[in-house]
Amino acid sequence: MTSSNKVKLINKIPKAELHVHIEGTFEPELMFTIAERNDIRLKYKSIDELRSAYQFNNLQEFLDLYYAGAHVLLHEQDFYDLTKAYLKKCFEENVVHTEIFFDPQTHTQRGVPFENVITGILQACKDARKEWGITYRLIPNFLRHLSEEDAIKTFKESLKFSEIFTAYGLDSSEKGHPPAKFKKVFEMVRAEGFLTVAHAGEEGPAQNVWDAIELLKVARIDHGVRSIDDPVLLDELARIEMPLTVCPLSNLKLKVVNDMVDHPLKKLLDHKIVATVNSDDPAYFGGYMNANFHAVNEALDLTNEDIATLAASSFKASFLAEEEKQKWLDEIAKLEV
Repeated sequence: MTSSNKVKLINKIPKAELHVHIEGTFEPELMFTIAERNDIRLKYKSIDELRSAYQFNNLQEFLDLYYAGAHVLLHEQDFYDLTKAYLKKCFEENVVHTEIFFDPQTHTQRGVPFENVITGILQACKDARKEWGITYRLIPNFLRHLSEEDAIKTFKESLKFSEIFTAYGLDSSEKGHPPAKFKKVFEMVRAEGFLTVAHAGEEGPAQNVWDAIELLKVARIDHGVRSIDDPVLLDELARIEMPLTVCPLSNLKLKVVNDMVDHPLKKLLDHKIVATVNSDDPAYFGGYMNANFHAVNEALDLTNEDIATLAASSFKASFLAEEEKQKWLDEIAKLEV
């Protein structure tokens, strides 16, 4: 398939996004609009100045900017506008299903009621389902730089909305905060009947992937690219069909890889691992779903079969019902690839 045909295939093939932080979709223009509406003064004088600040050398520098941006989000309408803007991007890029992460603690620690956060996000998802047919799941994440006690408190507070959530996750600074730190809260989550996912093997070692599987009993690994350092782990991931929600542009921007040609995605595919492509924090990392696909396609010279496999894996690894998964797998199978 020619390069232009692969571009067309990427753009038109149905996709599910399994690793996106709604706070990380906060585009500078919307940030300024909401800040003005809430009478909050940003330290940046213009949208261009804010966008130029989106340069960082590691995960922690990014997180510092990320949390500073999130502080303008106060009201239900703010979370609605943020989520609806992301879902419009999904519609434009043929992302037909998305499983959205959000960080309750980022907001509740600022005194923002949990209700404001979830009500705004949920209403935007419901409206997008009605307008564009996009299906969704919502996944609260615990912040790993905070204590497990705080995670437990957040989990208990979230249970009043339990029918809205499918799974719980773990994100933020991986270094110094291994999966074992959150073993108890993840046991509580599973006891209530929820699935679990966790960021592991991004800036942390392959051992964190092992620990997320064995201690936290996750259904998916978010990131997981450092698994490439452990051949035994690669074999195990393939054997148990453990999905990895890979975020190529994020990995490049945060210097997990120095050049996209060095990205391990193709090696993961060749190892028969269930890998998916996702945007992570697209407003900060330079691209939504299709931009991530295009970036790895150009750098790694993906085949048309690779593209179809990545799209199919996004549905197989999703938390959709089996019949819904099969519907999209059938749609992908109908495409000429």
